[in-house]
Amino acid sequence: MPQYLGLDSSTQSLSATVIDTGRGAVVAEESVVFGRDLPEFGAPNGVLPNADPAVKHSDPLMWIAALERLLEQLRARGADLAAIRGISGAGQQHGSVYLARSLASIDGWRKDQSLVDQVRPLLSRPTAPIWMDSATSAECEEIGAAIGGQARAVAVTGSRMIERFTGPQIRRFSKLEPAAYAQTAEIHLVSSFMASILVGTTAPIDLGDGAGMNLLELATGTWHPGLVEATAPGLDAKLPRPMASATVVGELADYFVSRYGFSPRTPVVAFTGDNPSSLVGMGATDPGTAVVSLGTSDTVFAAMSAPRTDPRGFGHVFGNPAGGFLSLICFANGSLARERVAQRVGLDWPAFERAILEETRPGSDGNVLLPLFEPEMTPRLRVPEPVLAGTPEFVAWRQPALAARATVEAQAVSMRLHSAWIGQRLERVLVTGGASRNRGILRVLADVFQAEMQPLSVANSSALGAAVRAAHAVGGLGFDALQRAFSARDASLAVAPDPTTAATYDALAARIAGMIAELEAKA
Repeated sequence: MPQYLGLDSSTQSLSATVIDTGRGAVVAEESVVFGRDLPEFGAPNGVLPNADPAVKHSDPLMWIAALERLLEQLRARGADLAAIRGISGAGQQHGSVYLARSLASIDGWRKDQSLVDQVRPLLSRPTAPIWMDSATSAECEEIGAAIGGQARAVAVTGSRMIERFTGPQIRRFSKLEPAAYAQTAEIHLVSSFMASILVGTTAPIDLGDGAGMNLLELATGTWHPGLVEATAPGLDAKLPRPMASATVVGELADYFVSRYGFSPRTPVVAFTGDNPSSLVGMGATDPGTAVVSLGTSDTVFAAMSAPRTDPRGFGHVFGNPAGGFLSLICFANGSLARERVAQRVGLDWPAFERAILEETRPGSDGNVLLPLFEPEMTPRLRVPEPVLAGTPEFVAWRQPALAARATVEAQAVSMRLHSAWIGQRLERVLVTGGASRNRGILRVLADVFQAEMQPLSVANSSALGAAVRAAHAVGGLGFDALQRAFSARDASLAVAPDPTTAATYDALAARIAGMIAELEAKA
């Protein structure tokens, strides 16, 4: 039966999902966790340590090492890689990789050397700035001013100039390391870089991920000349062309055929961003369904019936891999913030869940905790530590159960406040990501949004979405049929809202909105 492989290169891991479209089943899932499985790269959470907390980079060679290990794991655990009829993937959005030679100029990969050894000399920059990086405020202002202001940037690209987006990151590199930038022949997103590795030549940037660069004109699906010129000298020649997400970008390189047993000439479909890929994997490609992704960052996204933009500039508009557009709001302080709160008050993950379900009440008895461990992008705050308000015991971190609930409540309320601009009546909210199995978090989300939360049966919706996209583009199968087969909800984890909590969370939303306004006024 035909099988399709989906890959997800996320912040902390590289994962694979294999689907069998004949059987309608997921037949293999594997993951390589960077901190656990590749400690030699010195990135415990997938991010390299840096003295400047605003600088967040990763080693692109780590992703290559993870790819080889992941394929070895799949083969060792019985996956029939020769049955794979198509491959696609996703990458953490906005991250950029800089090459001294265009991959189109190499003569394939040598079969007698590891990929890490072959890719290392191709890099003009040894590290890759990723979505968590917030060191480009000056560059955002410079590009925005050059094209007529932030409102103009939103109108053209669907987003204001954002620190973590790729264009400002490229500009910063060109300013700080002009010689290295001049030696750069090609700049990729994480998604297009990983696709290029698989085909052994330059792969294009898909429209879904390309829209997260502050360079793509949504109306035309091309790089905007004014933005490209304002970003860095000679940039147009260094960027792969943007392409539709369903584009077959090439055939799998012979290196992978000989090493891992794939069939020759296996098609590779353009990789997209992890969030657009999750939209497909969750079965949310049509308007009316929102997705909450609980990962390193938390995101809220939904397909749009018509493109519209956030008047405050927090939300973004990207390409929907199934056609049209999607809205997305990203919150930097996601799972890592929840983990840091849990560690600070001495709760393991099961105890964190019990604290919400059994030991506390909606509204946290009037206590509020804004878990601002990283510079926040929604809203834009650089507060260096969490903000607590309430009783002296709570503010002193001496009430662990309340700290757990208050953290999740603040995150859920912020999602609600900052997604209202979408203006789409939501019929359901689907939940994905590692924390989507935590019933305490699901309970808070259901009550804050007053909507049923429906987790996906398969935990990694981004890798699943990639496999579905490969089946659609290569196998000619429709999204509706594929999503009915693979995007199943886990009914045992679904959580319905408690309508008696609505007033409590309306009041909490108003209070948190006021606290955020005060912090913004001080910024």
